[in-house]
Amino acid sequence: MSAATAKPEETPSATPTDAPAPPTTASAPSASAPAPTTSTSSASPFHSASLYIGDLLPEVNEGLLFEIFNAVGPVASIRVCRDAVTRRSLGYAYVNYHQISDAERALDSMNFTDIKGKPCRIMWSQRDPSVRRSGVGNIFVKNLHEGIDNKQLYDTFSLFGNILSCKVVCDRETGKSKGYGYVHYETHEAAKNAIEKLDGMLIDGKEVQVGVFMRRDNRPGVNDFTNCFIKNLPLDWTEDKLKEEFSKFGEIVSASISMGVRKKKPAKKEKKAAPAAPDDEESKEEASNAEGDSTTKEGEDKPAQDAADTASEEKTESKEESSDSKKEEDAPPSEESKEQEQEQSPPTPSSLGFGFVNFSTHEAAVAAIEAMNDKEI
Repeated sequence: MSAATAKPEETPSATPTDAPAPPTTASAPSASAPAPTTSTSSASPFHSASLYIGDLLPEVNEGLLFEIFNAVGPVASIRVCRDAVTRRSLGYAYVNYHQISDAERALDSMNFTDIKGKPCRIMWSQRDPSVRRSGVGNIFVKNLHEGIDNKQLYDTFSLFGNILSCKVVCDRETGKSKGYGYVHYETHEAAKNAIEKLDGMLIDGKEVQVGVFMRRDNRPGVNDFTNCFIKNLPLDWTEDKLKEEFSKFGEIVSASISMGVRKKKPAKKEKKAAPAAPDDEESKEEASNAEGDSTTKEGEDKPAQDAADTASEEKTESKEESSDSKKEEDAPPSEESKEQEQEQSPPTPSSLGFGFVNFSTHEAAVAAIEAMNDKEI
């Protein structure tokens, strides 16, 4: 897998002979390390006393890992891989034991155990990058149920052989499974057996698809594309215009412009007028009070208004109100009412400024890209 890189070679403590053992003396690792190194190199090139620990939280450090893994057996060294600039943890580490038996016991008993509330993923550290890049024994599993995690995938596929690495791909933000994963077997025979037995089988109610993993560059048809994506199209272009412009490069199978409702930018709010100064308000209040005083004085000197005068005033007011209402009914609709009617009516879709052209041949698509890319229209 991509996580098991050849970074342990950069660490001076990657080999048992160079690594000081925290719980033992400095001479103990050199006495016991050479024996397992020579015996495992002939038996299996994958096995060593070094383990890869993945899916770690950023706050997990060397001290915490030493407490956890030293309980299994004496640990020679631990390295949490960090960013060279920020020194922030990259989410994985390497634990080196003195004895391969201790590393095997840690792999069997500690794999998928919680470290600070998150299950860790343990596998053998592969120092030879050619083994990983060769793709031997690596299979791809898709259409997985969203509830299947790394441990369930490991338990299902471990029946067919020794697994070097196993991972379900999850979304970085939500942490939910994306529905596919990878399983890397130690041998090609184990991978072939798993494909034959599990391809098309139901796992948690979903039919999974299992096949040999191929890199993107090696997948068939990856360089034989015929479909072109065009953006920044003029908004007045139609599909006929799009076909007319691109048909000179070759036969077009289909062409389409994406239609929809373009989002309008919200209008800027007008600034409200500043409130009047307190001095002006006080002067207005004084003037109104003065007028009130004058009217009261006049009212005291004169008797109440005649009934005829009050009746005539009421009649004139009613006539004015009726004439105003007629004017409002006869007046044309305002701009605000027009905008409200437009909002209530469904918007008409228009061009979104991008589309697709599917050619009959790969050569025509390449010619269109070379001629029309970054061209002003």
